[in-house]
Amino acid sequence: MDAILRKIKSGYSKKDAMIIERAYLLSEKAHTGQLRESGEPYITHPSNVAEILFELGLDTATIAAGYLHDVVEDTGIEIEEVEEQFGSEIAMLVNGVTKISKIEISSHEERQAENLRKMLLAMAEDIRVILIKLADRLHNMRTLKYRSHQSQLAVSQETIEIYAPLAHRLGIFKIKWELEDLAFYYLYPDEYSDLAKKVSMRRQEREDIIESKIEKIRNEMKSHNIKGTIDGRPKHFYSIYNKMNSQDKPFEQIFDLTAIRLVVEDIRACYTILGIVHTIWTPMPGRFKDYIAMPKPNLYQSIHTTLMGEHGIPFEVQIRTREMHRTAEYGIAAHWKYKENEKTSTELDSKLVWLRQILEWQNETNDAKEFMNTIKLDLFSDEVFVFTPKGDVINLVVGASTLDFAYRIHSGVGNMCVGAKVNEKMVPLNTELKTGDIVSIITSKTGKPSRDWLKIVKSSHARNKIRAYFKKEGKEENLEKGKHMLEESVKRHNVSLADLLQKEWVEKYCNKNTFKNLEDVYAAIGYGGLATGQVLTFLMNEYRASHKVVDEEEIIVKKVKKESNTSNGVLVKGEKNMLVRFAQCCHPVQGDQIKGYITRGRGVSIHRSDCYNVKNIPQDDPRFIDVTWEGTQVGRYNARLSIIIADTPGLIVQISNAIQSLGVDLIKFNATVTSDHVAKVELKVRINDTVQLENLISKIRSIDGCVDIYRRTS
Repeated sequence: MDAILRKIKSGYSKKDAMIIERAYLLSEKAHTGQLRESGEPYITHPSNVAEILFELGLDTATIAAGYLHDVVEDTGIEIEEVEEQFGSEIAMLVNGVTKISKIEISSHEERQAENLRKMLLAMAEDIRVILIKLADRLHNMRTLKYRSHQSQLAVSQETIEIYAPLAHRLGIFKIKWELEDLAFYYLYPDEYSDLAKKVSMRRQEREDIIESKIEKIRNEMKSHNIKGTIDGRPKHFYSIYNKMNSQDKPFEQIFDLTAIRLVVEDIRACYTILGIVHTIWTPMPGRFKDYIAMPKPNLYQSIHTTLMGEHGIPFEVQIRTREMHRTAEYGIAAHWKYKENEKTSTELDSKLVWLRQILEWQNETNDAKEFMNTIKLDLFSDEVFVFTPKGDVINLVVGASTLDFAYRIHSGVGNMCVGAKVNEKMVPLNTELKTGDIVSIITSKTGKPSRDWLKIVKSSHARNKIRAYFKKEGKEENLEKGKHMLEESVKRHNVSLADLLQKEWVEKYCNKNTFKNLEDVYAAIGYGGLATGQVLTFLMNEYRASHKVVDEEEIIVKKVKKESNTSNGVLVKGEKNMLVRFAQCCHPVQGDQIKGYITRGRGVSIHRSDCYNVKNIPQDDPRFIDVTWEGTQVGRYNARLSIIIADTPGLIVQISNAIQSLGVDLIKFNATVTSDHVAKVELKVRINDTVQLENLISKIRSIDGCVDIYRRTS
């Protein structure tokens, strides 16, 4: 530990070194007598955390906080004492890390979500807090072998789901790769061992091949008087494992296990050497990425190109400047705003737009599971880079649609979106965007979001903006709808809503989930921000505890009574002639995937499996019952369609002819036209089954100018 301290102190001024040493001495004293699970003195942990932070090139306050990060949580020292001895800046960092750790929540999912929330809030106050937490997690992963097997799995899973992607988002690949490989070792030990053996067996052969290529490039660099370094960087095990899975290839078919990395003096040299390697070897189509011209949001810049080598074996070349290389290794720490002569605070903050976005998201959901899914899906996804018509670069998550793009431009553009063009061609709103696409959005003053858009968008940013629209624009409507939805859910439990809305229970729920009052709860349910099942589960638990209800099965109807011949082609538990009704919220049609739900006095309500209301009910609710179509068409069903189509002469006639030609009854027709001559048509039709519906959709889609047609689900 003394050696680590000497190493750290050597990198700072005498004054700063004294602060770091005092932090070490206080930590050593505070942790005296405490041991890690390895049996080592506890001081080994904060010392190693401080060393990791030192290697990242961080400032004095962060190093000192690294030494002190556990003293408030694990010893008798108070945060006031830290502030008295080291000042408010170091105390704030220590307190930020401590707040993350002090979590007492029942479920693992809620605990993990709350942990992440606290990290995001701490990051907003000072990004150094999360850098200390990452260093803390890295050392814990390095010493994970001393923990129980169950603990190893839990910590590794959290590391690979949260901490490694977070390091990626901050651009700290040096930490990201090590976290991933360590977690991979514990989560998939057999796969790790097998991969390690295979990589080792082919290492010499691979290194010989790469070295011959490096020698060719080195000679060309000399002849062009380009200064720089060149080496072969082996891919990390977890990266290879992911590539094998994503491409469904065995190890023997993964050729680019080593990338050649060139670090040169300036950007001009980057593009010169790119031209040289493209002259020596043939570049593979679609495998060139210029992150210098279009940097990643985590500050990463480099040119990546994949070339076809001898014997048809591809290999990757990465080209960057020295400054870019430092950023690639240390990410945000390489641009530290607290160090002198570095990037200004404003410049660095502009690179952290994503952090402000996720701080918005974390305030817009009270559901732990939804929050975790939001973060994992959106924050930690790979990105695509597309252009506005003016040439501005917009980064989006992989799989993002034109609607995601619209909301990324501005929530107003998204809300009024009625159509989109990609590379000057009209496309459906659910079109998946690819890097390099030029996207323009068609808007209308009368345009407004549809709840079906929630199924189209991929980014949480867009999803939350759509929900915010419904929350703001229809507050009274949302309140009434939410109250009605909760009342309907309560009926299924044979309890009145009044029985459940006891003042103390409602206040307890609101306080726990940051709602002001019951009306806010109703409104959240109404606009789709809160599932009725979440509220009902809480209130029913309070009710059962108060009334000592042991088994809800006692108040659940075990079998639907045979009332009349009203099955409409639906079998309930394999039986005909059961009392059923088709839900008006989703209009199921024969051939749809369906779910049955037992209602009070109205038999079984038949919903489409993707119905919004069905998804809001806990899937283990005992009132769900097996239902299937009888197999023969015995009725006609209502269905609703939305069409985005170019407004051309005779448009209504063409749509009407398509409907009549298939023997479909038209119940309702409504159309609006934008200033860009794009029509949005809403249809309600009566059909026999999904086959007839698909034929109708296909026929309308074949009309010239049809951009999109989809079946509405609400």
